[in-house]
Formats: sequence, structure tokens, C-alpha cells
Amino acid sequence: MPEAKKPAAKTDKAAAAPADSEGSECRDELPDDETVPGGQSELTGLFVERPESTTVIKGKNVTFVAKVDSSDLLRKPNMKWLKGKWLDLGSKAGKHVQFKEAYDRNSKVYTYEMSIIKVVEGDAGGYRCEVTSKDKCDSCTFEVTQPANILDAFKRSGDAGEDAGDLDFSALLKKREKKARDEPKEDVDVWEILKDAKPCDYEKIAFDYGITDLRGLLKRLKKMKKVEPKKSDAFLKKLEQCYSVDKGKRTQMHVELHDPNVQVKWLKNGVEIKPSAKYVFECVGNKRTLTINKCNLSDDAAYECVVGEEKSFTEVFVKEPPVTITKLLDDVHVVVGEKVEFECEVSEEGANVKWMKDGVELTKDGKIRIKKDGKKHTLVINEATIEDIGMYYVYTNGGESKGELEVLQSIADLSVKACEQAMFKCEVSDEKVVGKWFKDGVEVKPGNRIKMSHIGRIHKLTIDDVKPQDEGNYTFVPEGYALSLSAKLNFIDPPKIHLDTSSTGSKNTIVVVAGNKLRLDVEITGEPVPTVCWMKGDTVISEAEGRVRVETRTTLSSFVIEGAERQDEGQYSIIVTNPAGEDRAELTVKIVGQWYSLSPLSLLSLFPNVKCMGVGEDTATITWDPPKFDGGAPIKGYLMERKKQGSSRWTKLNFEVFESTTYEAKKMIEGVFYEMRVFAVNGIGISQPSGNSKPFMPIAPTSEPTRLTVEDVTDSTCALKWRPPERVGAGGVDGYIIEWCKEGVDDNEYSSAIANKEPVDKNTYRVKGLPTGEKLLFRVVAMNIAGRSPPCTMKQSVTIREIMEYPKIRLPRQLRTKFIRKVGEKINLVIPFQGKPRPVVNWLKDGEPLENKSVGIRTSDFDTILFIRSAERDHSGTYTLSVQIDNMQDKADIHIQIVDKPGPPINVMVTDVWGFNAALEWKPPKDTGNTDITGYTIQKADKKTQDWFTVYEHNRRPSCTASDLVMGNEYSFRVFSENICGLSDEVAFSKNTAIIGKTDLEYNKPAFKEKDMSSSPKFTAPLVDRVVVAGYSTAISCAVRAYPKAKIVWMKNKMIIGEDPKFLMQNNQGVLTLNIRKPGQFDGGKYSCKAINDLGEDEVECRLEVRGTGTHTHTQSRIHT
Repeated sequence: MPEAKKPAAKTDKAAAAPADSEGSECRDELPDDETVPGGQSELTGLFVERPESTTVIKGKNVTFVAKVDSSDLLRKPNMKWLKGKWLDLGSKAGKHVQFKEAYDRNSKVYTYEMSIIKVVEGDAGGYRCEVTSKDKCDSCTFEVTQPANILDAFKRSGDAGEDAGDLDFSALLKKREKKARDEPKEDVDVWEILKDAKPCDYEKIAFDYGITDLRGLLKRLKKMKKVEPKKSDAFLKKLEQCYSVDKGKRTQMHVELHDPNVQVKWLKNGVEIKPSAKYVFECVGNKRTLTINKCNLSDDAAYECVVGEEKSFTEVFVKEPPVTITKLLDDVHVVVGEKVEFECEVSEEGANVKWMKDGVELTKDGKIRIKKDGKKHTLVINEATIEDIGMYYVYTNGGESKGELEVLQSIADLSVKACEQAMFKCEVSDEKVVGKWFKDGVEVKPGNRIKMSHIGRIHKLTIDDVKPQDEGNYTFVPEGYALSLSAKLNFIDPPKIHLDTSSTGSKNTIVVVAGNKLRLDVEITGEPVPTVCWMKGDTVISEAEGRVRVETRTTLSSFVIEGAERQDEGQYSIIVTNPAGEDRAELTVKIVGQWYSLSPLSLLSLFPNVKCMGVGEDTATITWDPPKFDGGAPIKGYLMERKKQGSSRWTKLNFEVFESTTYEAKKMIEGVFYEMRVFAVNGIGISQPSGNSKPFMPIAPTSEPTRLTVEDVTDSTCALKWRPPERVGAGGVDGYIIEWCKEGVDDNEYSSAIANKEPVDKNTYRVKGLPTGEKLLFRVVAMNIAGRSPPCTMKQSVTIREIMEYPKIRLPRQLRTKFIRKVGEKINLVIPFQGKPRPVVNWLKDGEPLENKSVGIRTSDFDTILFIRSAERDHSGTYTLSVQIDNMQDKADIHIQIVDKPGPPINVMVTDVWGFNAALEWKPPKDTGNTDITGYTIQKADKKTQDWFTVYEHNRRPSCTASDLVMGNEYSFRVFSENICGLSDEVAFSKNTAIIGKTDLEYNKPAFKEKDMSSSPKFTAPLVDRVVVAGYSTAISCAVRAYPKAKIVWMKNKMIIGEDPKFLMQNNQGVLTLNIRKPGQFDGGKYSCKAINDLGEDEVECRLEVRGTGTHTHTQSRIHT
């Protein structure tokens, strides 16, 4: 494995000097065989603010702050706080150590805080914080120190504890050491002393021998010490430090063990891995292999191989291919206020992209939305403005694209009165842009009233003396652009009220009889359509539904009073307005009659207690009390109205006065809710309506169920079935109730013997728990919301005793003849039978008990099934089915024949040849396939071409005559047997041939001289030099010609390439290909191909250069923490 690269100091020394010094201290303390955690990533300046070293008093609190810039990061960074080398403080979080995290969206800076509550002596020491984000990382160190306590130097004399003796300050006095005489010192090798010394004595030895550079001493000592690897008792060969694999590819990890019989465990992040299609375990001798198929990002983890108490560690790094943009952004041209959509497609689903404009990243807010749908990413800008103009960019980790947004100012709509001037103004992006004006899709031509102008970037359309026909949609279309700007010209006309009250007597005065209805229709004109307002004095009359209301249509406004009252009398006004002006009209309403003397409260109580007393299928009975006040005249009678619940349309029920206070409403729809109201009539007129009755629904029970019959009877149960009622109605059927009683008792006994407490939905039911031997009567009642239907009663009683039924086999028609199936087919025979009690079913084959395990039997209460998953020849035979109840029995024979393709015919001979004919004979095959031979197929072939042609098909006899043979040819024949399964797989060839001789001519064939095709190897297509990218599979190829076939040898730098799985060598008709799987930088060099046979050899070569950063093949090791 390649050595992990040590992180280097930053180039900008002036800006990062503190960080470099701290980072160097951290790196100097690491052993040579270890790296900075996350060593695969590159150290970068992610910290904006680093935590600083501090001195804190014991018992106080201290907080360290670190800030990280995430503007260039695609994911949230990961922060770790460490003490010493590898102690992760995240696991110590609690009351003593606390962590806090915050994010500023404007500056895109993460702030991390670590607080130590009530510092103790053990908190002093070195700390480190690390921040990582995919391929980037940064770290810094700081220290926590505590001041020395001077009171610790004060000692008391005596041994009585704190209160004994006097304070002794002698420990604070400086001591003078006597100068020793200069004596000659022996030469001492300090490094030999340090080799054998303990690490805790290094500082003392350095002080004794005057060594001041303790850090340099440690570095040199590390180089001198040779750490011998600890031998493993379990592993011959451990896992590599790390493995690298592309996303979607496969990787393998190998270990070799001392004991080939020992069991191993594989762990992922400390969790045991179970074998599956993704994780495959292999065991070959003492070699153990873990294969991970179709690696994804979740497989990027730490793995362990555990054998007993020993472990071998490694890490797998999954490399994600760069995401490219497959569909680029397009430029967008819109009008102010329209929605803008920039759309692109990337090569990977779920990939992260970044949208930017003018160097600022775009995020979701009320105006901007970012959508992601598989590979498609969309930036949506709602209601575009001029400020949104600019260049928009989309970035991935493997590409970028840009698109320009141009926003045009729309044309404003105009509302113009008659004879005024209308002017449309349009501003374009360039002075040279020309265009045309259109009205409702028709080009506008200049004239006396219509003028067009183009000054700079401004296009104007002016219409003088506007007329009604000028109203419409006007559009400006620039030439050469697929964009247009539209506006509407609205022609406005002052409103006008056309009020006609001449038939009512005085001008604008309307007289209404109390209790009658007033409806005044007023015609209104104006453009645009005016707004109408009716007022009584200063009170506005609403258009909501009520007794006094306004109904408005396009050119008509109606004022309605239902049941005029005294308080409705007064002065009314109608006001119509639109942008062109306003019109107003006044009118007076007078109320005459006797009903007006009632107050509104008494009117509401005219007809108390209007209610429904009963309902039928389409009828309802309504009653009410007479009104408390008759209006000064005797009441002649009543008028009734009804309506559906939720509707506002009332329907009159009588046109003649009805004198009674009880009324039966008919011809109603069953299942619909209705409401009723009543009017009183006297000599003056009709009163206002009563209050609405409560909603009621006409509904009736169903008719009785029909065709109640007995389906089955046992000693304690009876199965019944029936048909639904002929008339169901709107209430439907909620279920059925089954009742029974003994024969001869009163009908009232039914209610005490209900078979089911809850109604049943089906039309069948088995009544259980019946007395054995009793004669019982049954009846069924249908239930719905209206109640019980009339019962359907059984005319004859039923004796509760099981009925004896003779056994009977109902053999299907296709089984009454021979049942033929081919070998390998599935057989599933369902044979129904009857009999009570349940008969005993028995199967025999050819008179013997059926014991073949490949034949399955399943039996139920009413049928038996014989099934064979794959039929064979030995399944043929006669199967006998018997059903038996006591001494009664019924039998049926089923003849099953399993057939197969026949064997070939025997002794095919050419018996005679004459002219252009040949006679053939043969014997039938020994194996007919367990069925009759239906015919034979005969084919011929001449010795020259050896092509077979059919002479006869379906030939029934074991002989035939082949005619129309070609003179001078020698023919051989072959014969296929045929049955219902088809032609035989094997064929019988004729033992002799038929020679069709020539009559007079004799042809002497010249001696055949075979051409020598031998040749030495020669490359017809050489190898070509190539330059490839590291991590992407490649291939080199050439072509060679040689006879006999040449031996091919591939070499790299003159070294033969053996059975290396990285290389795949192929030879296809002389085209030679060497496939190199995911080459790294060390795979570059000179490749050659040599072809060798007995006649000579030839060689071609090429140079392969591998370029790239090497991240696909060289992976830095990571340290297990």
C-alpha cells in the first residue's frame, strides 16, 4: 500500500502562521506509521476563527469558540473536539462538558462552542478540534493550563496535620548548588541510553546531558527505533490498511489464517455482517474472503475480521463519480410578472447542485423555489421583475451551465371614455428592434385616427377619438423574437337607470298589499357593467338570501320583498356606478292591508308546531296549529309548500284553499329529506310563511325475502338460503334476522328464538344449537332504517336430523376416456363426489395401493384432487377412485397415459435403385413413446453438399420411394419417427447409399492438389499508443494472421503478464484485446504483444500513459479510533 501523505503547511504563511505552528506540533507528535485522522482529505483553511489556549482557575467555567466557513462546501461540515491524541469529547457530553452549534445563513458560517463547567485538575492538557467535509478537512490545537497554588509550598513543622508546628517558608528559598570541580568526563553515547530508557525518563536524560531540543530528540529517536511487528497467532496475512472502490462496483477483502478450520466474523462499524446477496462470504482452505457487491455510499465504513480474541482492521472508501450536466440551461425571455423556470438535467439521480447569480448562491425563499425531480433540477422565480435580469449559473462537482434571463416591461391596460385618446407604449431591449401591432390577432394599419411611432427603444400606438369598436386586445410582436406583449383597451360608457313605475299611479311610488310579494325589475346600461347598490335610507340592502333582497344580473337588477310588512314601507334609492360615472333613482314603497299590524315577533309565531306526524313510501302527514292572530279577518284556509333539504326552491302542494290543519303530502321521493311550511289565507290576502318543519324522509320497510329453502341439515344445525326482497326501496337492506320455533306453537314464540343477534349481510346462514329430532319452522326478516320487513316463513317444518346420502362420484367428462399427457407436463385432476356423512376416499393404481411419493392426493368434504408436478412414463396406468359410507360404495376408473417422443427407426436400407429413383425400407422403432406411431419423415442429402432436404412427411408405411434424383449424385437418407408428441430426437441413417449413375458419359476427376496455407505470424493491425485517465477501464488491441494458430503472449515492460485479475486477454478470430480494469499511475508503461508458432514469431508494442490525480488508485490510510 502507498504511504499516506502528510498534510503540508499552507502557502500563505502571513495569513496562517498560527495555524501552521499549531498544526506542526500536532503532526510532530504522531508516529511514522500513523496519519492525521481523515488523512484521505486535503488540509484546507476552513476555520474563520480558531479556539485559543487559556489559563483557567480551578472551579471556574471556560468556553472555546471555533467558526467554520461553509460557502464552498456542498454539505454540512462535521466537527470533532478531542483531548490529547484520540479521546473524543463528544462521548463525554453532559453536565461537565457541553457543546453548542449555530449557523448564520447570511455569512454561511457555522459557530461551534465547547464549554467546560467547573474546571478540575484533570481538564488541564492539550486539546484539538477537527472539521471535515467530504474531501476537505482542517484542524487546530489549543491548551488548558492551571496556575500554580503558592500555598502548596507552605509546609508546617511537625506531624500533627494542618494545625501542627509553625509555617516553614524554606521551600521558597533558592538553593545554591556547590560547583563541582571540573573533572574529565568520559564520552557517553546518549542515544544508546535513550534506546533502553523509559519514555517517562526522556526529559530527565536530556536535562542531564544538556539537550535542549527535545522535539528533535524525539524525531531522531523514532527513526532509530525499529518497531518489530507483533506476530499474530491467528492471522498469516491480515487485511490491507484500506480498500478503494467506485460506487456501484464490487470489492473483495482477504485474510489468511493459521488454522483452516477456525470460524471468523466480519463486522461493519462494530456490527456483525450477515451473509446476503450483497455480502458474500467465501472460505477456501485457510483463506477467507468478504465480497461486497454494488457498493454505495453506505458501504464507506470501517470493517473488522474477528478470529477468537484477535482482530484485523481496515477501511473501505467508496468513490462517487463526478456529476455532469446532460441538459444545459436555456436563455429565458419573459414579461414582468410572469413565472421563470430554468431547467437542467444531471447524470445522477438525487445529486446536489448549486444555483448562483452574480456570484451569490440562490436559496429558497418566498420568491425563489428550487425543485428536484430525479435527474431534473428546476429553478423557479415567481413574478419576475427588472431586478431579476442577469446571468444564472448551475454548478455540480463535475460541470456547470449558464443561462441568461431577460425581463421585458409589459404594456398597461387602458380604460378610455368615448372621444378620448388611447396610447399604448412598449419599451424593447434594443433600438434596432422593429415589430408590428395587432388587435385581436389582426394587424393594425395606420390611418386618420390610428398612428404608430418608433423613437429609440420606445414603440407607441395612438388611437384618437376612441369608439366602441376600438375595444379589444392589442399585442406588439417584435420581429425575430418568439415573444409578444399584450394589453387590453376597455371602452367605458356612463351608467343609466331605466326605471318605469308609470303603471303604479304616482311617479316612482309603489303600493303593495301587506303579506304580498313585491318584485321590481330595473334595467341598467353602461360599459363596463355598472355596480348596483339598493338602499333604504342610509341602510344598504344586501344581495344575500332573505325576505328583503336584491337579485342582480348583467343588465337587470331586481328588488324583492317576500310577504310585505309594515316596516318595509319607506323611501328606497338605487345607485349604479362605473369608472365613467354614476346614476341615481328614488322610489317610495307603501304597504296597505291588515297584516301589517302584527309585529315581527308575532309573525314568527303565526303557525307554531308545524311538524311531520308520519311517513310512508312516498307520503308524509303534516299537522300545525292555527295562527294566533287572524289579521282582522276570518281565516279561510291554508296553502302548503314543500322543498328538498338544502334547496331554495319551494313547490306548491295545493292551489285551492285547504281548510283542515292536517295534510297528507303525496308523490314524494323515497329516501330524500323534505321540509314543509304553511301560509294562512283571509279576505285581505296571504300571510307570511310559517317556520320550516324539521326535515323528514319518506321511507318504508322492504318487502319480505323470497324463496326461503333448506340447503343442509345435520343433527344440531340447519343451513338456510333465500333470495333478496323484490322491493328494496331507498333504505336498502342492512341485513337479515333469522328466527325459528317448534311446529304447532304460536307465532309469538319466534321472537324468543332469534338465531343471530346482529343482522347478516349474506343470503345464506347456518343456524346452530338446534334440538335434535325436533320439527322446527324458520322465517327470515329483512332490516333497514325503516324497521322490519314482513317475514318470509317456511311452509313446511324441518326435522333436525342428519340425512343419509348415498356416495356418488361425479367424474368429469374429460376423464371418462383415456387421459393423455406428455412427459414433463403437470397433472391436476379435480373429481367431485357426494355423500353423507362424509365418505371415506381411497385411491388405487392398477389394483395396488397408491404409494408413489411423486403423486399427491388432497381430499376435502366434497372433492378429491390428484396432482403430479412433473409427469413421467411410469405414471401411466389405471387409477381407481372409491368413496365408501359403511357398506355403500361407488368406484370410478381413470386411465392415464403419459407419452413421449419415439425412438429412431431400425435398419434403414436402400433396397433398389433404378433410373432417377431409389426404394427405401426400415423397421418401426423399438420405443414408440408409449403411443402409436403416426408416421415417418424421410430426408435426403447428396455427398457433395451434405445439405438435407425433406422427401416425405407423415409417411405412414415403413417404406417409400425417393424420386427425381439427380444423375451423377450419390445420396444418403435419414428417417425420423413421429407420434402425437412430434418427431423423434434421434434419427436413423441409411446403411448404404443410392448412386444415380450416368448413362454414357464418364468423367475423370483431376487429382486434387491441396494448397499450403501455412504462414508465420504477422500482425495486420499494430498496437497504438494511448493516453488514459486513472480509474477508468481501458483496452488496447491489435490483429494477427498465422497458420497454424499462433500462441499469444502479452508483456508489460518486457515482463510477461500472468493470471493477474486486473488484466483480461481476449482472442476473437485473430483480433487480440487486452482489457485493463481501472488502471492507476503504476499501470503505465510499454505494452507488447508477441505471436509465436512453428514457422516464426512477430511482435508489436505501444506505450500506455495514465494521467490523473491518482485518487482512484492511491488512497490514504485512515487511523482506527
